[in-house]
Amino acid sequence: MNKNVSLLTVALLLTGASSAFAASSTDLTVTGIITPAACTPVLSNNGTVDFGKTSAKDLNQTSVTHLGTEKLQVNVGCDAATTFALTLLDNRSSSTHNPYQYGLGKTSANENLGGFTVTYFDAITDSGPKNVIVSFDEGETWRNNQHIPVDPFSWAAVGDTSTGSWYPVVTSNLAMNVEVDAFIARADSLTLTDEVTLDGSATLQIKYL
Repeated sequence: MNKNVSLLTVALLLTGASSAFAASSTDLTVTGIITPAACTPVLSNNGTVDFGKTSAKDLNQTSVTHLGTEKLQVNVGCDAATTFALTLLDNRSSSTHNPYQYGLGKTSANENLGGFTVTYFDAITDSGPKNVIVSFDEGETWRNNQHIPVDPFSWAAVGDTSTGSWYPVVTSNLAMNVEVDAFIARADSLTLTDEVTLDGSATLQIKYL
C-alpha cells in the first residue's frame, strides 16, 4: 500500500512538474510597418544659431541669464503624403542645468553652462496652416502646443481635430518657424576666467506614425 502511494505521489509530482514547465514559456511577437514614404528634414542656415559674444560681467550672478532669441525655419519633404512627428535628440544632455532644456556644453571646470529651448510655430502643410501639437507618450495621445517650447522627452507634429481629437495630419510637405532661446546658468556657479564657447547640439529626427 505504501509503495503504491509513493508511486502515485511521484507520478503526481512529475505531472505537476510537466505542467509547470509547460506554463513557463510564452510567445514573442514582433510587429511593425515598413512605410514607402521617406521624409527629409532641412533646417535653414545649416541648422546653426549663433548668439555672438556676451561679456561675463553682463551675466546675472544669482539667476539664469536669457541670452536672447534666434529664429530658423524647418522644412520637411516626403516622397509621399504621410503622418510623422519630429523629435530632438539632445547631444549635450549631460550639460543642461534644466532637464526640460537642451544642453549648452560645459565650462573648463566641467560646470553645466546652461541650456536652450526650441519652439515651433506657424506651421504650413499641403492642406494649409495647421496647429503645432505635442505628444508625451510617443504618439499615443496629442495636445495643442501653440508657441510652447518642446522638451527632449516629447514628440512634435502638426495636426487638427478632424478625427475628433488632436492628431497629426497627412502631408508630404511641412514648413515651420523655429525659435531658439538660450539661457546661461547663474554666473556665481560658473568659472568664467577664460572664454567659454556655447556648444549646444541636438539632432532633429523623423518618427513615422
